[in-house]
Amino acid sequence: MSIFELVIGLLFLGALLALWSNRMGLPYPALLALVGALLALVPATPTIDLDPELALALFVAPTLLDAAYDASPRDLRRHLVPVVSLAVVMVVLTVAAVAIAARIVVPGMGWAAAIALGAIVAPPDASAAAAVLRRLEPPHNLLVILEGESLFNDATSLLIYRAAVGAAVTGAFSGWSVMPMLLVTCGGGVVAGYGLARLQIWLFSRVDDIAISVLLQFLGTFAVWMLAERVGLSAIITMVTFAMTLAQRVAGRRGARHRIASYAVWEVAVLVLNVLAFILIGLQLRGIVSRVHDGEWRAYALCGGTVCLAVIVVRLLWIACHTALGRWRLRRSSPATLPNFGAALLSSWCGMRGIVTIAAALALPESSSAFPHRDLIVFCAFCVVLTTLVVQGLTLRPLMRWLGLHDDGTVEREIQLARAETARAALRVLEAQQPRSRAVDILAGEHQARLRAAESAEPPDATTEDGAALAALQLQTVAAQRAKLTELRAGHLVGDDAFHVVEAEIDLVELTADSRVRPVPSAPPSTKDGRAS
Repeated sequence: MSIFELVIGLLFLGALLALWSNRMGLPYPALLALVGALLALVPATPTIDLDPELALALFVAPTLLDAAYDASPRDLRRHLVPVVSLAVVMVVLTVAAVAIAARIVVPGMGWAAAIALGAIVAPPDASAAAAVLRRLEPPHNLLVILEGESLFNDATSLLIYRAAVGAAVTGAFSGWSVMPMLLVTCGGGVVAGYGLARLQIWLFSRVDDIAISVLLQFLGTFAVWMLAERVGLSAIITMVTFAMTLAQRVAGRRGARHRIASYAVWEVAVLVLNVLAFILIGLQLRGIVSRVHDGEWRAYALCGGTVCLAVIVVRLLWIACHTALGRWRLRRSSPATLPNFGAALLSSWCGMRGIVTIAAALALPESSSAFPHRDLIVFCAFCVVLTTLVVQGLTLRPLMRWLGLHDDGTVEREIQLARAETARAALRVLEAQQPRSRAVDILAGEHQARLRAAESAEPPDATTEDGAALAALQLQTVAAQRAKLTELRAGHLVGDDAFHVVEAEIDLVELTADSRVRPVPSAPPSTKDGRAS
């Protein structure tokens, strides 16, 4: 019961920290990392043993699907070179640098364990950086590159991680089997992810109950991960392909009610998983603290500091070299599109590690005899997470302001185009209505105002007069409807069943008005409907 009470209390604390971080513009994982560090220092904190295989499935599968669903294949193709540079080349360089540094500091650590440590700390979690950057509206291509990196660097690092952990446990490693294994696991993962997504869309399109649909989304996510693991495919690649296929194929197959419910549930689930991951790493560290002797702390601190320095320096150097090479190649052919050193510096500082690093550390074999130096590796992994989230996460906002980078308006222009075209499509339907009724005139007037707002010659970031007037009027009518509906229920003229039906209808009207009043973010918010629908 004490474990349950501890988890409930820490989940509540995590919710408060997330709320506070939103108001302060800080990445909430940075605050969670500090809480995890404090847990390790509390003497009465219990220790929890987690099944290693469960750690990756529980924490990585939903969060990875959450990020992959929102990725744009079109934008990723446009920025394929920098994404591959960060997601593959930089990960390999980081693994090598960390493994060498760890072997220098701790000569007794085997190469397999050192490479496993490098693979654990190699993949940055760009979601934490993107959460901060979206509020500051950086160039859209920077967000695309960072989010694309966070999708595919996990696959690179976890493939290396699996091979290294297997070599450390069995003491055998065959280099000749690596390339065939990569081709089978990655290529098979792409095929399996696409096929499973199409199958899931077909099956779940017949489920109309919202609660069951959302539940099946979660069950389907874990089922895809476990199936990929069971047949020897890359679960990461399978999940990324699965989510991106769903996002492209499920559009228009679900209504607003399903989407709103799905968005809310997935956002809460990802928050809970992040909080639990940091709680568990703190509880794991508590056991490490109790096992490490006084004379060993110097070696632990030196190794942790060296690994932190290695992951930060490698990212800075590689992005600087890649940017300089890009400028040299394009200096004559396309001087107007030269890579920006300011954007390069910002992206190099967005190397915060998060839930994937924690989950991989928790997934190491528990037995010290089966996996030597496990405690040291878990300690170093948490040092990297804590250092990058706190140091880089808390300084990202002032760095962005100092560099003076701004949104290029790409997403806003596309939103204006989509609004105009959808308004025209609605008007064509209304114009075809015969005979023309008063209801047609009312709807046509609203869509004509929406079209005028979308076609306005004002700057993309300005609120047009027609759009603002329409939205303000719509919000006033929504407020009046809510007040009247509450009054009807208070006077017992309508029951709760009728109240909730009409309340949901008013919610949909408010959503359309709210999108016109508030500035549209540089990247669309999480779009989680259809992940398993």
